[in-house]
Amino acid sequence: QNDTAVSTWLAIVYCVIEKGTMESTNNVIGYSEQRSPKRRRIPTKTFEADLATHDVMEEEERLLAIAIANSQKDKGRKPVTNIPFGPTFYPTVEDFSGDPLLYIKKIRSVAEKYGICRIVPPKGWSPPFALNVDSPKKFQTKDQSIHRLQEGISFGDGDDYTMKEYQKMSSNWSKEWKKKHYSAPDESSRGDPKASIPGSPETKKSESQSPGAPVSSSVEHIDSKEMKHGVNNSQPKMTPESLEQDYWDIVETQLHEIDVDYGNDVDTTEFGSGFPISDRGRSVNSASFQAGQLDGDLPEPAFATKEYYKETFWNLNNIPNSKNSVLRHLKVGINGINVPWLYFGCLFSTFCWHNEDNYMYSINYHHKGAPKQWYGVPGTKQDADGVERVFKSYLSMKMRDVPDLLHHITTSFSPRLLNQEGVRVCKLLQHEGEFIVTFPRAFHGGFSLGPNCGEAVNFALHDWIPHAVDANERYRSFGRPSVFSHDRLVYTMAHHVNALRTKEICASLSKELRRLMEEELLLRQKLIKAGVRDVSKDVELPPNRLDQLDEESADYDDKRLCHSCKHICFFSAVCCECSDRKVSCLRHSHYMCRCSIKRKYILIWTPENEMRETISRVEKRGEELNCSAPSEQSNTSSIRGGPLEDAAGSQKDRVIHQSYEVPVHPICPVDSVPDLVSSDTSICSLSQLKDRPEL
Repeated sequence: QNDTAVSTWLAIVYCVIEKGTMESTNNVIGYSEQRSPKRRRIPTKTFEADLATHDVMEEEERLLAIAIANSQKDKGRKPVTNIPFGPTFYPTVEDFSGDPLLYIKKIRSVAEKYGICRIVPPKGWSPPFALNVDSPKKFQTKDQSIHRLQEGISFGDGDDYTMKEYQKMSSNWSKEWKKKHYSAPDESSRGDPKASIPGSPETKKSESQSPGAPVSSSVEHIDSKEMKHGVNNSQPKMTPESLEQDYWDIVETQLHEIDVDYGNDVDTTEFGSGFPISDRGRSVNSASFQAGQLDGDLPEPAFATKEYYKETFWNLNNIPNSKNSVLRHLKVGINGINVPWLYFGCLFSTFCWHNEDNYMYSINYHHKGAPKQWYGVPGTKQDADGVERVFKSYLSMKMRDVPDLLHHITTSFSPRLLNQEGVRVCKLLQHEGEFIVTFPRAFHGGFSLGPNCGEAVNFALHDWIPHAVDANERYRSFGRPSVFSHDRLVYTMAHHVNALRTKEICASLSKELRRLMEEELLLRQKLIKAGVRDVSKDVELPPNRLDQLDEESADYDDKRLCHSCKHICFFSAVCCECSDRKVSCLRHSHYMCRCSIKRKYILIWTPENEMRETISRVEKRGEELNCSAPSEQSNTSSIRGGPLEDAAGSQKDRVIHQSYEVPVHPICPVDSVPDLVSSDTSICSLSQLKDRPEL
């Protein structure tokens, strides 16, 4: 937050109060005229353990040693192959010619039970791969110690790479693992030596295939006999199932020491998106991005045309701005929220257990390369609490010092372990050209099976509102800033009342608006009765802007973060004469300072009558829709179902998981790239642990 701006803003109010000049301050207390650059998420503070400065009790060390020993000695642990497969959906060309959020809304009743789902585009889907693979730009990576993922330690910095450099490193690492663990004594004895030997004509052909070629052909056209028996029974195949077992052997038993560099959260505004950019201003990254209405009068381009891939809302740059997305009201780019992030993965690079910011939906597209192994947990309160219970049980010491460890996204526990603790888990294998959708509050995680490139972004349907409330309260309990103001977004939705399309949405929104109003008015009354001065009638504050959430609005919100819980004080704030920097939400004004209550004053941006009028408009809209709009299914995410089973039609997915040979080649030609020279042994290295002492 801008300390200088906050200081100036509060100093003005303070001076007005001290001098007794209670006159209009519209000209000075207002929105900043100078716009800030594109907003970025506030990075999460990572925990770095320093045993030299922390007096860890011997008893706690003993308990940690026991926990690690139990994990290593768990010889009878169930294989992760028993985890049920989640649902896969196959939309039609007609579905892909419309709004993806309407399709997701249609499948939600089935998919949400699993927390995640896979969407396979129809035949003909072949978007161009828009990234410049020859770009000299480098991206940063994180150094992940795979054998220590259960410890909750923060990731260090890996090397910086160009796209080609990363692909060469990643491909070499996959080949090294395959040679060490999946090569027959006599390579020439294989049934088809050209099938997967790097450098063969077939491999070169696959490496140089046209960008965006549909990859499902590499899976769907596998001969059934080959899937069941392999090319040669004597030749071990590096399949998703075998790599999955390798991975969890490393994580759970530390069988090998493995460190990899993972290119996560790469900014598409700087490095580029894998999708082409809209010419109609549908993307925040579009040069013609408009703050007003979308181009609803223009016809949609025909499926699979060049223009289609630019303008379709299945393009991850565009989906947050769909007319059915709540996030379309965000007119400021927020990385990873309405601006996609790129992900460059290699064998075993991991996206650890987490749920999305503000419990939003997410959609991940696999552009090119080896598959990704995904795991999902339903977004019910019981399952989400179960994941946290496992973290607290196995990392009690760490979570004592880092209560929000889950938000750091640095820890992975086996699905087997979660199942053992009563948490329901499913899995999916994502091939290139396919989407994975995660649902509100659903924990998810996974890892890559080789060199690949993906892209992800958030979106939100109107059914997300109850989840947003839960997320907002959770963040306040940790003192964690939200990526945007929940209160502002809810009121902005209410401002666009004609965009509310069902009576259920209106009911959900009006319920939240009423909850906010009742708490706000109750706390205002208590504080004023206790002696806090209400100066809102004497100091005229600029009204909250409700038509959209843009840079000016977001910058202004940054000036009124509660010093205690980091909540954005959208409706009102408490200040004190002792500080020209601190503000507080109405809940935590008593934590702000030890000054007398007489020195504190309250600033009000949203008066009571405005709140009541807003609720009235939403309720009136709901009444209008009561007769004209069909009813929707209520939100069932809070209702826990029975045990998860393989989703319908997943038998083929299980066969592919057992028999598909994972590619090791890079996603682009790398012959011209010199071998990387680095003193950092963490770059995709492995070493067999020998004579490991038992704890």
